[in-house]
Amino acid sequence: MGPIIIIILVILVVFVLIYNGLVSMRNRVKNAWSQIDVQLQRRFDLIPNLVETVKGYMAHEDAVLTKVTELRSSWANATTVSKKAELDSELSGALKTIMSVSENYPDLKASKNFSELQEELRSTEDKIAYARQFYNDSVTRYNTKIQTIPTNIIASMFNFSPEELFEVASSEARQNVKVDFNK
Repeated sequence: MGPIIIIILVILVVFVLIYNGLVSMRNRVKNAWSQIDVQLQRRFDLIPNLVETVKGYMAHEDAVLTKVTELRSSWANATTVSKKAELDSELSGALKTIMSVSENYPDLKASKNFSELQEELRSTEDKIAYARQFYNDSVTRYNTKIQTIPTNIIASMFNFSPEELFEVASSEARQNVKVDFNK
């Protein structure tokens, strides 16, 4: 074999390795997103039980309960990471409100069903936080890879495009919930 054939084979092998690496990273990003989706769906599946449990105690808090139900419906129609992140942020705020308002209802706080739902929701929130972090780590690695030399050449040839990070859009979602026991 001549040196030209060896160089061509090396270039071809490098090309295939880079392309396969990009495909693998893109698939990891999709998998990471589906893990968020699974956990958020789990949260949405818990919501009807939570709403039904608190309805009897929080009849005058109808606006919050209605908002949670509307957000749950909107989730199914959301198609982009940013839209789902926005809905997730709104839902987190509404759920925080339910949890903080529940402090004003001792019977609700003492309810075994509510306590179990609250614990399940806490556990799900932890899983969502971990899944978001894993997704953002995967997206960052992928986006960095498609923007650096020499992978960026192959990425542009085959239309590998950057993915969106899962970010909290509103400043309200970054705030701590204020619980006022003096109501």
